[in-house]
Amino acid sequence: MKLIIKLILFVFILPNLGLAESSSGNKWSFYTGMFDFSDDGKKSNLFGIQHINEDLYRETSFGTLQPVTGAFITADDAAYIYTGFQIPKKSGSVTITPSFTPGLYSEGDGKDLGHVIEFKTELQIAFEISKNTEIGFSYNHISNASLGDKNPGANSYMFNFIKKY
Repeated sequence: MKLIIKLILFVFILPNLGLAESSSGNKWSFYTGMFDFSDDGKKSNLFGIQHINEDLYRETSFGTLQPVTGAFITADDAAYIYTGFQIPKKSGSVTITPSFTPGLYSEGDGKDLGHVIEFKTELQIAFEISKNTEIGFSYNHISNASLGDKNPGANSYMFNFIKKY
């Protein structure tokens, strides 16, 4: 129930606060899915939000780098806040987007990932359903790169709703 209330707050209230209306290059991604689906004992529902600022892109030899910042929380009150970059590759109405986002993790009552500093790598495929709206699916892996005494990692999948404001 807590997850549903948070979803309602993020989807219906946040965009109306004026936070997402300052620039035509702002996108917000709202996502939900399963945190650590490959660990039957610690898997948990998750909900997150991510801001993509298309105006702060950088052209590189790898493609267009866009900064991203976001956070998610699980039903077990584990939380991850992150910032990093993504490299979207668009072909027609389909966009494939790899990303790398270091961040800070708090286990709450969820899985102990071994360290407060964690690194998230993700791959998303999204389909344009209108000029300013996409739906997508993403998979990510979170790991502390052996910074801690243990490094169990977590694999997650999400369904994404991406809206340009």
